[in-house]
Amino acid sequence: MPTFGLLAQIGRICYINDGKDKGKLCALVNVIDGNYALVDGPAIKRQAMNFKSLNLTRFCLKMSHEDKTKTVLKHWKEQGIDDKWMATKWARRDKQRAIRSSLNDFERYKVMKAKRSRNRLIRIEMGRLKRAAKAKEEK
Repeated sequence: MPTFGLLAQIGRICYINDGKDKGKLCALVNVIDGNYALVDGPAIKRQAMNFKSLNLTRFCLKMSHEDKTKTVLKHWKEQGIDDKWMATKWARRDKQRAIRSSLNDFERYKVMKAKRSRNRLIRIEMGRLKRAAKAKEEK
């Protein structure tokens, strides 16, 4: 039984966390050595990439280590990896982070005002509940 839940295996879908392809998905085609893997995918060209630049996801393609790029893309589409990825919390958080970083000054100001009004409503309601609990306790 493996110690870790995710193994670097042929067909494992990886998230690239560093370099020029940061934020893209790729499939692990072959393991070169303990530090490097051959990766391929619809958003990147086939290349050797360091394992430190990859985050393993829970998705895995059913493929062989000798599959060509065309075959990898066919398996990718058949198994609906893009749709499965967009349904994950990780992808939604990444998308939200990208939206948040692209806000201009006025949009950040509007977000701040909205958070302030929401927190004010929460604070008022919490005060109301605390006073009700205290009154109930005194009886």
